Amino acid sequence: MRSFVYQGLPSRVVFGAGALAQLPQAIEAMGAHRALVLCTPEQRASAERVAALLGDRAAGIFDRAVMHVPIETAREAREEARRLGADCAVAIGGGSTTGLGKAIALDSGLPILAIPTTYAGSEMTPIYGITEAGLKKTGKDLRVLPRSVIYDPELTLTLPVGLSVTSGINAIAHAAEGLYSVEGNPVVDLMAEEGIAAIGRALPRIVADPQDVDARGDALYGAWLCGIVLGSVGMALHHKLCHTLGGSFNLPHAETHTIVLPHALAYNAAAAPQAMERIARALGGASAAQAVYDLAKNNGAPVALRDIGMKAEDLDKACDIAMSNQYPNPRPLERGAIRTLLQEAFEGKRPE
Repeated sequence: MRSFVYQGLPSRVVFGAGALAQLPQAIEAMGAHRALVLCTPEQRASAERVAALLGDRAAGIFDRAVMHVPIETAREAREEARRLGADCAVAIGGGSTTGLGKAIALDSGLPILAIPTTYAGSEMTPIYGITEAGLKKTGKDLRVLPRSVIYDPELTLTLPVGLSVTSGINAIAHAAEGLYSVEGNPVVDLMAEEGIAAIGRALPRIVADPQDVDARGDALYGAWLCGIVLGSVGMALHHKLCHTLGGSFNLPHAETHTIVLPHALAYNAAAAPQAMERIARALGGASAAQAVYDLAKNNGAPVALRDIGMKAEDLDKACDIAMSNQYPNPRPLERGAIRTLLQEAFEGKRPE
């Protein structure tokens, strides 16, 4: 008999094509009156649409969200929320925007409503990350978990195909590591396998037709499940490596996850055979690591760290940072093997 602890996280989800129209009611259900709308500079138009829907409930727009949440940006946004008298934040966009909302909530307790336009999944987690002095620090705090989430597949129709693929595989990474987490349980296992399968089915269809709303919906559904997994159990080697590469070397988040995941799975394969069997089954492959690699490569995603800005001379430093803190992982952390993992990810080799 398997012993486990399962803790459900409190959040309200509104899912469906056109669900954005329910935003005013969602804000009202939170008991909020003045929302600061958060976005990246590129998504200003989406933020203005959200502000228009909110009408008098919109306190203003902060459009300076960036990757990895630099602490300076977080402080700016917190001050803007205070200055405008906002009593909640509406984060529209991907993980960068949701992450900024979390940074505000961590300090102020301001409730967040998230509107994901990518498949990052961070909207379903109490996990935050802030980068300071070149190091990304992460933690868990229920104050940063969005109170409400609106999933509208129509909002992802403009997500470029390439980013759709890498964002989807980023979501798969959450579920994959959840399957071999020391905090895993049968409920999470079910969500993880279903989430991986949904995204695995959706991505080739999105590549074939980016305007396929049903495929976008499947990907968003999968990302939701993978996000719940990420928020419910601890992660392992893969996420540690990606936080190191992203926070310390400023590599793009989703692409980094896409490239590293097959190699992290190969590293852990012998130590977590049941998890690998579930991942492979969800993707219709014989090997979990190879199935993820093939999903990326066959759909046009990058598979080599050198192609997204990593320098060969920084691989040793990345390995040192990754080894600096011990954390649970199915296979013990071995410096030589992790350095080999990074080298193969750098070169873009298909895992054996």
